Amino acid sequence: MASHEIVITADDRPSREELIGLYDAVGWTTYTTDPEVLEAAVDGSTHVVTARYSEDLLGLARVISDGATIAYLQDVLVRPELQREGVGKALVDAAMAPFAHVRQQVLLTDDEPGQRAFYESLGYAEIRDHGEGRLRAFVRFVG
Repeated sequence: MASHEIVITADDRPSREELIGLYDAVGWTTYTTDPEVLEAAVDGSTHVVTARYSEDLLGLARVISDGATIAYLQDVLVRPELQREGVGKALVDAAMAPFAHVRQQVLLTDDEPGQRAFYESLGYAEIRDHGEGRLRAFVRFVG
């Protein structure tokens, strides 16, 4: 598949079945155990972009934001067979474009080996590497 055939758009909301298929394809089964919650999360996002080839959903990225002070990049997914082909970068660029003016652009991700290199290539830095200890990050998972 040539990258010029893949369409990145914000004018698309995948069906529940498509979401489950994509999240399962990347191994994010925690999301797919409760499809209603997954669908509500995507529907409640501030900005969602998708990557498609014809009718096939190849990837998705979504942002939660107040539009002024913080934009939280949540869920960047690309089908495994298309990873490292530029689709993820295109999704992040399109997802974050409306928030280019927002000072705090944040994400939380797994510690998989490729994650750090991917996000650093997009200009993100791990909190411990940013500003000589001036920042802290906290997280709490419930359930």
